[in-house]
Formats: sequence, structure tokens, C-alpha cells
Amino acid sequence: MALKSTIFKATLQISDLDRHYYAEHALTIARHPSETDERMMVRLAAFALNASERLEFGKGLSTDDEPDLWQRDLTGAIETWIEVGLPDERRLRKASGRAAAVKLYAYGGRAAEVWWDNNARELNKLDKLSAFFLDAETTSALTALAERTMQLQAMLQDGELWLSAADGRAVKIAPAVWKKSSAI
Repeated sequence: MALKSTIFKATLQISDLDRHYYAEHALTIARHPSETDERMMVRLAAFALNASERLEFGKGLSTDDEPDLWQRDLTGAIETWIEVGLPDERRLRKASGRAAAVKLYAYGGRAAEVWWDNNARELNKLDKLSAFFLDAETTSALTALAERTMQLQAMLQDGELWLSAADGRAVKIAPAVWKKSSAI
């Protein structure tokens, strides 16, 4: 018998002072049986960092042809493809061919840094790719916010995200920039 995804619900109030985007999102997040709370919360943070009316979660780890998050225009063309973790370089190359912009949010401490060192040469050739890194301390604090039902507030300013829970716990997320897209 196959294990089913665990469903998490999050009400996310976003105040993005950088992009002047203010909204409340009622999110249903399916955590795949092989996915950790850490990865799920990094996906949620990536949503907050890129929030828009059309940003949505992909089908998850079991689907190879969809990202963790994506934004499509009204015609269905992919505007933004967002990956979380340490994907294969070929997957990011393929995403660059399908989307106007590709963003990677890597995490995993020293393993992520080694992964970047091993893949940076090829990834730096991808004009549409922007790559960011969340350190282990940040993702650990982010994981502590994970609950089946979450009320979260996200405030973004100067590229930093403050994610706060209803009980007052807060996490500052300041992703390190490994690569900025050179595409216009």
C-alpha cells in the first residue's frame, strides 16, 4: 500500500515592501512521504519570497516534469520555475529552456556548498538561473515553525524575509546569493 502525502494548511499574510505586494494566501501543502519538514518549509519560504496571485506549488517530488513551485502566465507559459534543494544540473538546464526565469533555493549545510562547488561551472552558464542558499541554522529554525495548521506572517524588505508564527516565534531568512540571473 502506497503512503499518502500529509496535508498541511497555512494562512500566509505577505507584506512585500520590496515589490509592493500585499496579500493573504490560503495554502494547502502536500508533504510527500519522503519529504522532510525542512524541505516543506523551505518550499513555503520560497513561496513567500516570490509570492504572486499566480504562483503555485507543483505536484511534488513524484513528478519529474514540474518544479516545486511555478508561476505561469494566462496562456500557460511558464514565467518562473522554482526548485528547492540540490537538483540535478540537467533538470535546471531543462527548466531554463522551458521558463523565462529559474530560481533555486539550495539548503543542506556543507553538503549544499559541496554540491554548488561541483556544479557551479555548468550552472553559471545558465543565463536564466538565479541560485540562493539557506544555511542550516536558518532552515532548522524554519522547521521549528512547521505545524499541520499554520498562521504565518511574512514581511520582506531589502531581500530579507521575516516569517512569524501566531505564537510570536519568528525566523529571519536572508538567502545568500550564489548566482544572479543575467537574463533581462
